[in-house]
Amino acid sequence: MSKSLYETLGVSENASADEIKKAYRKLARKYHPDINKTPEAEEKFKEINAAYEILSDPEKKQKYDSYGDSMFGGQSFHDFAGSQGGGVDLDEILRSIFGGGGGFSSGGFSSGGFGGGGFSGGGFGDFGGGFSAPNLDIETKITIPFNVAITGGAHSVSINGERFDVKIPAGIKNGEKLRVKGKGKQHGNQRGDLYIKVEVAPSPEYQRDGDNLTKEIDISLKKALFGGTVKVQTPYREINMKIPKGIKSGQKLRVKGEGIVNRKTQVKGDLYVRVNVVLPKIEDLDPQLVEMMQEKLPE
Repeated sequence: MSKSLYETLGVSENASADEIKKAYRKLARKYHPDINKTPEAEEKFKEINAAYEILSDPEKKQKYDSYGDSMFGGQSFHDFAGSQGGGVDLDEILRSIFGGGGGFSSGGFSSGGFGGGGFSGGGFGDFGGGFSAPNLDIETKITIPFNVAITGGAHSVSINGERFDVKIPAGIKNGEKLRVKGKGKQHGNQRGDLYIKVEVAPSPEYQRDGDNLTKEIDISLKKALFGGTVKVQTPYREINMKIPKGIKSGQKLRVKGEGIVNRKTQVKGDLYVRVNVVLPKIEDLDPQLVEMMQEKLPE
């Protein structure tokens, strides 16, 4: 009994479901009209989809295995498909032969072209066998300076011989991804996107905790004992920060709104300044002061 659907996919009648799927994918790539511009490619592609739709469905396959090409009037499937002519809906004919309300919706076709989820003007569709559009997107990774992650800015990227600047939004976190439209691979008139995983270089000055920052500053023993002001550089500006009397080494002072901007709320976090009290060297002090301190300071 002749069974030309298997010949259409180039597999034996004893082929497994996995072998049938692999053969379909290979042929679908070869004859897809986006890739193969020969006049016969479109018709061949229709036959391949139809053959797979039948042989990948256990119910339809069982019916075909029982009757073979007699279901096509004894013709091979290629001759049967060609004999239907341009004005006949081959999808409808196959649906009536093999039954089932679903028809060939995934890889379906009609005399005027592809329907359902099949071929559509711009590119690859998603066919019943899992043959999907070629991935035109590109992924890459960049490392940006810590201060750029906080304040935002531009970072130069080179992809496929093309160099361009990528806008880095203020407040971006380590591991976040950015999408740059139209900078991926090209196929015909389609262009994929570029996805950039951002890694933030560590900072010798700041530690990040969510939207808040922490930095350490040194202050003199005099300011720690009696208070005063010190100049502190935040990520955005230089400020005068008040030091309260009697502050201890390791204590933190909060500077509101000098942290990292939250990308969702656009509200800035805070900057926490950890104070490190630097003790003077004895040899640098006035001898009389040293003598007095030795006498007066509590044990």
